This record gives sequence, C-alpha cells and structure tokens, in this order.
Amino acid sequence: MRTRHWAEMGESTFVAGIWLLYWIHRLLGRWPFRLCLYPVVTAHWLARPLVRQASLQYLERMEATTGALGRRPGWRDSLRHVALFAETMLDKLLAVSGRYRFEQVRTEGRESFYEAAKAGKGGVIITAHMGCLELCRAMAERRGEVKLNLLVHTRHAEQFNRLLKRLNPDSDLRLMEVSELGPATAVALNERVAAGEFVVIAGDRVPVNSNQTVSVGFLGHPAPFPVGPYVLAALLKCPLYLLGCIHEGPGYTIRFECLAERVELPRGRREAALSGYAQHYAERLTALLKRSPFDWFNFFPFWDQAHVSVSAKPRA
Repeated sequence: MRTRHWAEMGESTFVAGIWLLYWIHRLLGRWPFRLCLYPVVTAHWLARPLVRQASLQYLERMEATTGALGRRPGWRDSLRHVALFAETMLDKLLAVSGRYRFEQVRTEGRESFYEAAKAGKGGVIITAHMGCLELCRAMAERRGEVKLNLLVHTRHAEQFNRLLKRLNPDSDLRLMEVSELGPATAVALNERVAAGEFVVIAGDRVPVNSNQTVSVGFLGHPAPFPVGPYVLAALLKCPLYLLGCIHEGPGYTIRFECLAERVELPRGRREAALSGYAQHYAERLTALLKRSPFDWFNFFPFWDQAHVSVSAKPRA
C-alpha cells in the first residue's frame, strides 16, 4: 500500500472556520473562543485516525529520545497536540492583524541576524512547521528592516497566506508557490537575495513532485528531509539561517540561528555534505522541540515518507 504524500491529504485549516473563530475571539475573547474550539478539535481528532496516529508516533519518539514529556504519551497528549495547533492558528491571525500582544514574544539570537539585514546581506532562512512563525513576519514588518519572500509548496498554503493578507492589506508579504526549485525560480530568488532580502523555506516537508531528499536521524529514527534549502543556499552563495518558534511562558520564543555562513557542496562529496546540513538542521530542530514538545505540527506519517521518496542526487 502506497503511503500518501502529505500534500495529498489536504490542510487541516478551512477558511470559513478560521474566520468564524477569529471573530468569536475578537468579539468575546479567548475563553469563549476555546469553548467553541475544543468540541470542533475533539470531533476532528476522533474522525481522523491518521492524525491521531501521526501525533502519537511523534510524541512517543520525542519522549523516547529526549524525555521532554516526562511520561509515556497517551491519547490525552495527542488531543492536546492537535488543540495547540488550533490555538496557534488563531495566534497567526492575531499576529498578522496586529492584535497579538507582542510584549509576550521573546527572541533569541536576533541581534546578529538583524545586523546582517541592516548591512544589506540577504540569505536563506530555513523554518519548520512549528509554533507561530507569523509573529516573526509581523515583527519584521513593524521594524521595517527585513524583507521576507516565502516559498510555499501547495495552493493550500497559498490560500491561507492570502487569508492573512486580507487581514492586513498593508502587509509586505511576498509569496511564491513552487513545486520544485527550477532555474527560473533560482534566478528570481538570486535577485532578491542580492538586494538584501531573505528567502524563507520550510525544511521539514518534502515538496510536491520531488524525491530530492536525504535520510538523516530525527528523534532516533531515519527520516527523509528535503535538500532544497541547502541546494538553494549553495546556489545563491549566501548564509543559511534557522528560524524557529515555540510556546514558552505566557507567549512565544522566536529563535534565530546561523546554520552556515556559506553552504558548500563539493563535487564527489555532494550527498554527504547535504546529509550533514540536513542532520545539523534536524538536531537544532530537536533542541527547540525538547523545550516545547507539542509545537511540531506535521500531522502525517513523517518517518514513513521514506516509502515514497528516496534519496536522490540533486542537480545544481
């Protein structure tokens, strides 16, 4: 039986439902929002066995590798996992509309990143499906010092980002839907990075119509990770940054890290170099998730993607 690609499963987000819950929160506040949200989340969780299985698999491997939960995860933890994702969707809307309390956001490693941006040095930012990264986007736009170009792999993501644009028409959102990084896309992105802008790309989902992955260790098991971010950074000859976001305290912590000042993919060691960069990314991702283990929002058989995508030698 073929394991389905994550993009074939659709997104868990529906525009009408998001708008409804957003206005419930805006008119009545967080607790009435939760009263309306949790029955919906519970029904969705009960009706989607794949979501439950994927959530529990991730939580079990997180606990076995890091001990972050402090107990063996069960169905309550899986339900909490999905509920946190739903609440994070609201925070995304609040962040973009300017209604989130930004004083509840801490940052780590921001200074060196912003210094590079001020100096006009662009780069590639690799993210993950964790926390509320829209907070970073909103804060960057408020400061006016960083220009972001987001690469998305499906029209589902594009639809959600257009919803965010409706909430804030003045947002400097630059969205590019790509199924693969071809020459035309690389040229366009090179122009933007040369102008001091940043390209943002997720490092924890395999793009549609692509089998260009490397298998590296993640939470104690081999998992396929896309090579696109590293190939792109190598082609653009620019720094590679990690941007992560997790729940901590009453709000969020946003962390910036420089993974590499320059990504080098030497001939004869190309695949080994790609594996090294992907492994480093997986390790830094694990370190962040250990601090907030419910913040990873990939509700599909992440490790089982190996059945449908195989390690490949990407072309320059």
